[in-house]
Amino acid sequence: MPKSKQQKQETVQDLATGLKQAKGVVFANFQGLTVAKTEELRKAAREVGVSVLAAKKTLVKRALDEAGLSGVDLGSFQGGVATFVGSDEVSPAKVVATFAKKNEVVAIFGGILEGKFIDKAMVKSLSVLPGKQELLSMMVRSLNAPISGFVNASASIMRGLLYVLTAYKDKKAA
Repeated sequence: MPKSKQQKQETVQDLATGLKQAKGVVFANFQGLTVAKTEELRKAAREVGVSVLAAKKTLVKRALDEAGLSGVDLGSFQGGVATFVGSDEVSPAKVVATFAKKNEVVAIFGGILEGKFIDKAMVKSLSVLPGKQELLSMMVRSLNAPISGFVNASASIMRGLLYVLTAYKDKKAA
């Protein structure tokens, strides 16, 4: 059933708002997936804070214009366009690329990073980068490493002293 003019305007408004606030955007086509697989993709996206907005290319083009983003050639996209909008640069690319590995129907068209269009090769290279949470945990581990090294060194000195004292006590007893 076709959408009314008001529904289309709401879709364009939602897309434009998402595009303005997003740090990372990926455009993909998932037409041909079963409903269960589509819901699985949407669930995976929700779990990492990525919004999925599906719309026709004309509506996406209007939303891009409204958001002030240019340079995106939607003419090369085949089929409908699903827009994956994330609050960080990597998570939309990770979600789509991971899902596309398991489901060949999903086709990545490209994305937007720092207000500029990026091609599908760049999206795929973004998908292998660690996400924000992974980077934070790596930073905490590297900050914690000297402290844990100091604790381990201190503990080994104490263990050595304990062994010496135990050996001395055993020698005295014998």
